Amino acid sequence: MTPLIEANNLVRVYQMRRGLFGRPSPVRAVDGVSLSVMPGETLGIVGESGSGKSTLGRMLLGIDAAQEGTVRFQGQPMPALHSPEWRALRAKMQLVFQDPLAALDRRVTIARQIAEPLEIHRLMPRQHQGDRVAELMRAVGLRPDQAGRYPHELSGGQRQRAVIARALASRPKLLVCDEPVSALDVSIQAQVVNMMRDLQEKNGIAMVFISHDLKVVRNIADRVAVMYLGRIVEEASSDVIFRAPQHPYTKALVSSVPVPGKPLEGRVILQGEPPNPASRPSGCAFHPRCPLARDICRSVVPDLLEAGEGRTAACHVVAGETAPVAA
Repeated sequence: MTPLIEANNLVRVYQMRRGLFGRPSPVRAVDGVSLSVMPGETLGIVGESGSGKSTLGRMLLGIDAAQEGTVRFQGQPMPALHSPEWRALRAKMQLVFQDPLAALDRRVTIARQIAEPLEIHRLMPRQHQGDRVAELMRAVGLRPDQAGRYPHELSGGQRQRAVIARALASRPKLLVCDEPVSALDVSIQAQVVNMMRDLQEKNGIAMVFISHDLKVVRNIADRVAVMYLGRIVEEASSDVIFRAPQHPYTKALVSSVPVPGKPLEGRVILQGEPPNPASRPSGCAFHPRCPLARDICRSVVPDLLEAGEGRTAACHVVAGETAPVAA
């Protein structure tokens, strides 16, 4: 089966100026990332703040252009930003934002905002949009009487449901969800995640679900890619990642997820903070914080290689443990 979306060796570099008169320093927000998402699949992307997750999501949609590498959607190269071809393609790819109040126009009713994609992409005459809006509102758990309300008149969970309804209006093939439940209470998070999973199964939508909350990712993702300082350091099925993480960074992330009845003594506690992206460490970027770092980790960048159980990992230690023993 052909991937719905496929990225190959994506690179995005920003210039960051230190101080008012400082020279710009290059920051590799995304550094050689390759991935693919099959139709109807959910890929979770996790990592600490500053790991490049959101930039990668925008690159998959063509909002941020790749300076190196390629993105292909349904086998075709991603069109240039703002080109007629790109605008037409956006009907098939939608972004769900982190902050629903910022994503919605406070001066426009919920119904009009849900209908916006139908008008922008000329998918339906205005006289038929009301029925489609009502259908979308019911699908995401909003009541018909809420159609005429403004964003400030809804709760946080209701606003996020309205944002998801708007994203679904054009019947997309792909949703890129950038921290879509991080601003919500835990109980509301579960409701929204369950709703998104049900809608995905019903409509066959593929999702790229970006989050720092591994509990949420575990519940919704089929596969998980772990990012650290612009690179994927481990990728595998959700079951494999949470049952048997291999990369030391993934182990630390997974062990930080609270489990009822599990003692705290066994958790992996990382020391220090993530390095400044403008001055990446040599070799493996994780080595200054890694308890298993070896000399090779300080000088050689590890490749993302097969590591068993359908997993890939970028780690010299993991590669050494999985390498075949010579006879």
